[in-house]
Amino acid sequence: MAKAVMMLPVLLSFLLLPFSSMALTQDFCVADLTCSDTPAGYPCKASVGAGDFAYHGLAAAGNTSNLIKAAVTPAFVGQFPGVNGLGISAARLDIAVGGVVPLHTHPAASELLFVTQGTVAAGFITSSSNTVYTRTLYAGDIMVFPQGLLHYQYNAGQSAAVALVAFSGPNPGLQITDYALFANNLPSAIVEKVTFLDDAQVKKLKSVLGGSG
Repeated sequence: MAKAVMMLPVLLSFLLLPFSSMALTQDFCVADLTCSDTPAGYPCKASVGAGDFAYHGLAAAGNTSNLIKAAVTPAFVGQFPGVNGLGISAARLDIAVGGVVPLHTHPAASELLFVTQGTVAAGFITSSSNTVYTRTLYAGDIMVFPQGLLHYQYNAGQSAAVALVAFSGPNPGLQITDYALFANNLPSAIVEKVTFLDDAQVKKLKSVLGGSG
């Protein structure tokens, strides 16, 4: 009896092997966007066609007529269901002259930026020592931004800049630091306390970014 109990984990492992093998050898899982997203991704769509594996949404320039003079056009799982479960996604970045993508993070993916047009100054800050790594990128250059680290890009040239971006996850997430601090109803007194900014500065930034409190 004792020997049988000892063998039970081994038997269970063999019973589970066919299921794990099926998971590993499944070719793809196109997202069924009619269902809810989960930590493991979307459920698989039952009927799949060639169109699920191609996306034309990055062909057109994004609208840079905004405060930061920049636009990110995503090809995440919500726009491109074919990337579901594959650990990848993409985006197009357009930055007008004088434009900037402020300090931000992608909590769920690393980023690889490929400049196709113009000049982009970019950098990131490490989490352990606050070391800053910066680079000026030209057409044909690439730069990697590790997952979760604060980073930025801005147009450092005299013409529009364009870049294609690859992410190591189907839904990388985005949090822009300025908007997180000044574009919501976090009371000004708290913002002043945690940023060492004075009341006038905080009120000005809240006014610019649409915050309150």
